[in-house]
Amino acid sequence: MKVEEKGHTTILRDTANDPLEFLEKVTAVYKSYESKNLILDISHAKDIALADLKKFLPLSNAHRKLKKSFVLVTADIDFNAVPAKLVVVPSLLEAHDIIEMEEIERDLGF
Repeated sequence: MKVEEKGHTTILRDTANDPLEFLEKVTAVYKSYESKNLILDISHAKDIALADLKKFLPLSNAHRKLKKSFVLVTADIDFNAVPAKLVVVPSLLEAHDIIEMEEIERDLGF
């Protein structure tokens, strides 16, 4: 797992190309990152299944309850099939854009 800090955002990259193993690692070290907006980059994983993405939902929900953004990055998925409560985008640029928009919404009280 590779970690990159950018302001109020932490990018966690899956270097093993195994989303479920990556989820376990992120869950194990989550307390270190709970005060930051999180981008989980699993874009290098091949043939990721929707069921695998859904396993990130409990962590996403817990993080959003803390009023922080949680965004997954992967390109090889049917975005229309992803649950509405899970934010999944195809690129890091879009992940940063989503976080910026969510920060503005939180500042405005939404």
